[in-house]
Amino acid sequence: MPVVTLHWEELERLVGADRETILAKLPMIGCDIERVDEEHIDVEFFPNRPDLYSVEGVARALRGFLGIETGYKHYEVKQSNWKILVDECVKSVRPRICGCVVRRLEITDEVIRSLMEVQEDLHWTIGRNRRKMAIGVHDLRVLEFPLRYTTVDESFSFIPLDFEEEMSVKEILEKHPKGKAYSFILEGYSRYPIILDSNGEVVSLPPIINANRTRLTEKTTDIFIDVTGFDKNVDRAINILATMLADRGGLVESVEVIYPDSPEITPDLSPSKTNVDIEEVESLLGFKLSEGEIISALEKMRYGVNVKDGYFEVLVPPYRADIMHSWDVIEDIAIGYGYDRIVPDYPRTATVGKTHNWNELRDIVREVMIGLGYMEVITFTLTSEKVQYSYMRRKKPEAWKFYTPVMHPLNEEHRILRTNILPKLLEVLSANVHYPLPQRIFEVGDVVINMENKLNLSACSTHARANFSEVRSLVQAVMRELDLSWSVKECDDGAFIEGRCAEIVVDGLKVGVFGEIHPEVLENFGIPNPTVGFELDLSMLNTGELI
Repeated sequence: MPVVTLHWEELERLVGADRETILAKLPMIGCDIERVDEEHIDVEFFPNRPDLYSVEGVARALRGFLGIETGYKHYEVKQSNWKILVDECVKSVRPRICGCVVRRLEITDEVIRSLMEVQEDLHWTIGRNRRKMAIGVHDLRVLEFPLRYTTVDESFSFIPLDFEEEMSVKEILEKHPKGKAYSFILEGYSRYPIILDSNGEVVSLPPIINANRTRLTEKTTDIFIDVTGFDKNVDRAINILATMLADRGGLVESVEVIYPDSPEITPDLSPSKTNVDIEEVESLLGFKLSEGEIISALEKMRYGVNVKDGYFEVLVPPYRADIMHSWDVIEDIAIGYGYDRIVPDYPRTATVGKTHNWNELRDIVREVMIGLGYMEVITFTLTSEKVQYSYMRRKKPEAWKFYTPVMHPLNEEHRILRTNILPKLLEVLSANVHYPLPQRIFEVGDVVINMENKLNLSACSTHARANFSEVRSLVQAVMRELDLSWSVKECDDGAFIEGRCAEIVVDGLKVGVFGEIHPEVLENFGIPNPTVGFELDLSMLNTGELI
């Protein structure tokens, strides 16, 4: 989740409250305070509130929550003659573009810092690491409209941001720091999206880099923002940026985007509407609020409210990208009312709980592994096909029938639910190559196979003399402590060295594997020393009454 740095002097001025009041109320609007320093405070917001990734957005929310400025804030968009012409050829590469112009903006260090930070946070969250959405910010003075959004081949050249010499698109993707970081987005294409002005000068090569000539300077007062991508996240991003800069005193002007089939006017800062039923509010919250309390709570969360017969018509601000259902609004009613004001109550149904069998088994396995000299680690359940299969020299199985993909991953590293823990342990070793050896770690946790949770134990050891005998002795000790009879069987697993690995067999069933990690796997993870490891499916074992 993004960590936003808020500078006290700026935040207090924009909110109109002192830091003690702000510190007391910030957690109540849905954030974790990471650290508090004399000059600034670092806070972490959930990815569902990208409008709070800037000091302007936080200040706007706090002014409402503190009752300084409540209700819906109208943002005016002045109609203008700025135009972007979209060519048909860009449709197959990166089809959607939005734009806006913000004039009479005082470009201070504060504004530039805030703009850069929110841009990167939006890229990472709703932009999915720029794959779904990318933003460009430019000095309006150097641009000649109308702009043209089209494609070019890899030989096309211009001077990219922070460089002084022309580079071809091919060179930018291979040599420029931003090109190397984000070239994967354009992989497989022979034509690349580009924004040109009416003089043929480059504005941007989305989603990679802007042209150096359009960069902001201390003389900039009018800016042009482009957002490119594939879906409605493009519109959400332009709305967040436009309202943020409007809160800084900028005047927002529209841009007409002329597609081959139809034109669009962006940004659209009009509110969307949703209806909230009064009875549904009480049902979901579990307590009754008066009509006046509901209205007050909504206005503190910066909504507009029209009272109808039995329901509220709620005006949702254009920067709220997270409101998809009336239940989202009802959650905000609870926040606006104040979680600290909700009176706790005992549940109506009393139950007696007991420890789950798997948790009892976890505790036993932890005690065994720690007694054998291994350190416990906890890794993310989310991972990627690359780590689980490609790096491990294992054949990638069929999605859904074996592994479970994530429908809307935040980044390339969190695309699937893990089916094995061992690759995650190798990632841990990779991140700790500069620490003393030997390193011996284990994890007992969930994996998901064929959309079913299973409980696995995995461990690995890395040092100059790690070998098959060591890991076999380790597995033997674990199985002895679990009071299990077992045998071994010849193994064919690409993650291990051929002839130095084996399957763990209990009652005729394969329940695990162990051996020496293959040198190519070690190279993939950047581990310089011999490494051994094993993985055991605990949920398949019969250990008395535990399972």
